[in-house]
Amino acid sequence: MKNISSVSKAVLAFAFGICMLPISKTYAIDARTTYNDTSIPAVTYYFTVAVPASGGKPLQQVTLTQIEGSEDIEFDAKQSRAFVGTSDRAGEKLPVSLVKNPSQDDSVTIQFAQPLPSGKTVTIALKAYSNPTWDGVYLFDLKAAPANQSTESQPLGIARLQFYSND
Repeated sequence: MKNISSVSKAVLAFAFGICMLPISKTYAIDARTTYNDTSIPAVTYYFTVAVPASGGKPLQQVTLTQIEGSEDIEFDAKQSRAFVGTSDRAGEKLPVSLVKNPSQDDSVTIQFAQPLPSGKTVTIALKAYSNPTWDGVYLFDLKAAPANQSTESQPLGIARLQFYSND
């Protein structure tokens, strides 16, 4: 029965465009954009993460690293946000800060003001200055870190966004 459950999760994840990896406590469950045409300005990308109720340490930060795509996507830190719930069922707003690593242009870290306890589903809404000019698949590697920074980040999965030429 456990194998059927794993296969079902993998099929569901594939349908959503998320590649879920076997990890311990936190899961990437959805990724979407407000518009999937190329060159659209001021769009929002939603990345939803679940911290299961049986989880251990509270979640403190999530790092997204663009690992595939024809061009780097830049995010507006002042317009990005996070909230409890999903992109279509937003709940309580969560104070966050975005940290860009100068040595890694394709990476952004979202730090929660307060660690997120187990049992929460959280959506990170990153405001992009513009969708990419080039169509195709853009992949983001998601990793989570607990409140205790002495441990290494946990992989959450690979989020996939597809953009289409609007010619």
